[in-house]
Amino acid sequence: MARHDNNSRMESPKGLRTPFMARFGGRRDRFGRFTESFARGMGTPWFLIGMTVFCVVWVTWNTLAPTEAQFDPRLLNFTLLTLILSLQASYAAPLLLLAQNRQDDRDRVQIEQDRQRAERNLADTEYLAREVVSLRLAVRDLASKDFIRAELKALLEELDERDKKETPVD
Repeated sequence: MARHDNNSRMESPKGLRTPFMARFGGRRDRFGRFTESFARGMGTPWFLIGMTVFCVVWVTWNTLAPTEAQFDPRLLNFTLLTLILSLQASYAAPLLLLAQNRQDDRDRVQIEQDRQRAERNLADTEYLAREVVSLRLAVRDLASKDFIRAELKALLEELDERDKKETPVD
């Protein structure tokens, strides 16, 4: 029996933390991948076509073949075919549910990661907005080009007036 610490138990989906499934160790992921591939296979048109062809051949053979060659006679309402299809359905339903549960677990993790990413993006956006506002305030305190020109012009005029006063006219 494999020993698991609390960290590995917390990282696995809740349904897989049961003591029964813990005995299988790494095989549970292999089984999960099998259920997903099984569900993908059953969800294809080729599966439906294959099952239809199988049933048509079965019914045709057991209807038209000589009585000695029939292994599931029509007179018994194709009992063996019914049992095989029931068995297939009884295994398919839980395997499909297991695959759906794994997908739900992945979706839950993805949603949590998306939520965390959205929170980080919001925090980054708020930080950048505050920085832009502080830069605008800092720029507002800076002298503009027009203000500096006006100040220089006034200083030049003042210097010109001083020069006129100090320089005697000949």
